[in-house]
Amino acid sequence: MTSTQQRAELQRQIWQIANDVRGSVDGWDFKQYVLGTLFYRFISENFASYVEADDDSIDYAAYADSDIPEDFKEDAIKTKGYFIYPSQLFANVAASASTNESLNTDLAAIFTAIESSANGYPSERDIKGLFADFDTTSNRLGNTVKDKTYVWRRYSKAWQG
Repeated sequence: MTSTQQRAELQRQIWQIANDVRGSVDGWDFKQYVLGTLFYRFISENFASYVEADDDSIDYAAYADSDIPEDFKEDAIKTKGYFIYPSQLFANVAASASTNESLNTDLAAIFTAIESSANGYPSERDIKGLFADFDTTSNRLGNTVKDKTYVWRRYSKAWQG
């Protein structure tokens, strides 16, 4: 097989995987979900790295939300512009996605919480609407919470990588 044929076969396989994952979701909407998921993953990992500050003894994702002091949260918002609790980190959400019956509504609540964390701070204007194009509760995903969660569970398999 020539390199041109190999490339064409690889592109065909990647396209088929994307079609399998997106199911009946429109290509444009799927792109918004993929980009939104990548962005959520990025800011989540970036926030955890900020908290851990290259200290291998700290695993922010393992902390309980209730263990986070209010003054730490305030300092983090002043520095980063937003706050993410450990339970809201991408890694924790993705790890439980396959068994979470309300994944789509939980994601919507997480995105609202991240945006709301900046309320009253100088970053509020920058953070407000950050996830506006990432509607996890859209009727385009299905008519019921169960249908919408099923779509997000399919996506979660791709998140694990």
